[in-house]
Amino acid sequence: MNGADVLRIVDLMHREKNIPKEIIFEGIEAAVQLATQKHFGEEDGVVVAIDRDSGIIEARRGEDVIDPTVLGRIAAQSAKQVMIQKIREAECNSLFDEYAAQKGDLVNATVQRFENGAATLSLGKSEAFLPRSEQIPGETHHVGERVKAVILDVRKVGHRVKIVLSRNHPDFVRRLFEQEIPEIADRTLEIKAVAREAGYRSKVAVSSIDMKVDCVGACVGVRGSRIKNIVEELGGERIDIVRWNDSLQVLIPNALQPASIEEVFLYPRLGRAIVLVKEDQLSLAIGRRGQNVRLASKLVGWDIEIMTHDELNEGIERAEGWFSVLPGITPELVEAFIEEGFLSYVDLTFLEPAQLAELAGITEEQADEMIVFAEEAAEQVEEQAKIAAEEAANAPPPAETDAVAPTNGTHTGGTPTAAELLGEVSSSTEESKPVPTLESLFGEDVKVKTEEPKLDPSKVFGELPPAAPENGSVSPDGEG
Repeated sequence: MNGADVLRIVDLMHREKNIPKEIIFEGIEAAVQLATQKHFGEEDGVVVAIDRDSGIIEARRGEDVIDPTVLGRIAAQSAKQVMIQKIREAECNSLFDEYAAQKGDLVNATVQRFENGAATLSLGKSEAFLPRSEQIPGETHHVGERVKAVILDVRKVGHRVKIVLSRNHPDFVRRLFEQEIPEIADRTLEIKAVAREAGYRSKVAVSSIDMKVDCVGACVGVRGSRIKNIVEELGGERIDIVRWNDSLQVLIPNALQPASIEEVFLYPRLGRAIVLVKEDQLSLAIGRRGQNVRLASKLVGWDIEIMTHDELNEGIERAEGWFSVLPGITPELVEAFIEEGFLSYVDLTFLEPAQLAELAGITEEQADEMIVFAEEAAEQVEEQAKIAAEEAANAPPPAETDAVAPTNGTHTGGTPTAAELLGEVSSSTEESKPVPTLESLFGEDVKVKTEEPKLDPSKVFGELPPAAPENGSVSPDGEG
């Protein structure tokens, strides 16, 4: 092999496998050196160098120049294996560096096959894996389909590079927005935060650098054209676009839309925000199975609790009762705890003794005693809540029985009787009451007619004519 052939091979491998030429030259030198050492049975004293310009291989054993053609077939096979191994290692490193730099980027891949729910996809130069856990719930793919995904992880497994893709990571939504909305790509708009429950709902907080550009309107597009493409790629997933604000008093109500918020209380020591809403807005603010408030909490990075005014007052009263039994407590300290947002024993356990001592103005020993007491009390409260829940779940439904009312008129249970509702009337009392008469009602002058006289027909119709004879005789006037 002359120098021109070596240069041609090095250039070809550099272009096809994206391996630096210097690494290929070093691999050939190591292979030739190993073959020379095996041929002469010496480990030291052999030096091999390749001229980077001419490609000529020069091997020396001490001061003697060695002709590579005399090394023999076995030495050449060893050199070939070493060269292949070196090139594979170099290729693996090059592939790893290339895709590690693209971690989090959006790529297009083609589905090749499925195995136990996981899909193997082709990226062109390499294969990638889309695990079932990183697919959008409910979606299905078929062989040959082109899909979009983000590179989630890149790691070496032996001499191979394993590339893991994801379609349910929040960065997937972020990259789709950058692809579909030019204002985000050119930095006019900025995505501040993304919170996502893949397959169901996502919240994207955006802000505008140019005050003339409406960040929400630009993301939605004309008649929803831009957001529609993103929703289709996500399989119909609902997307809420939230207007970002540096003030949490504004951002939290924006994140909880469409619910109407009345007031927001911030407690930085606990990283908690208590949001007050009206009773008719409570379920809307919480969302289905707590989804709306859960995503809003992820978006703003604070723990958000939704309450009504009555619930907050009840929580404060309950906290006052709990904190009043802490060792070494004072009414002023109870008020200070509640003002800092502590509403339960569990909240106190989040503090270190030094932090509690600084807050309460007490020694660390007293603070440690309070925290230990709060931990034990929190376990008791949790245990009591579990017992109450189990008893409520196992309690039989109330029996529907009809109890007989006792003779004294008191109701002991069951359906009330008419006597209980209207009052029971004694039979002896009924007999003693006199029967009312017309004289008693209208006076003694009224006479009751006991018998009606019969009417006389002659008085009503006058005298009747004599009856005609039954033998057919004619009347005196000649008529018959």
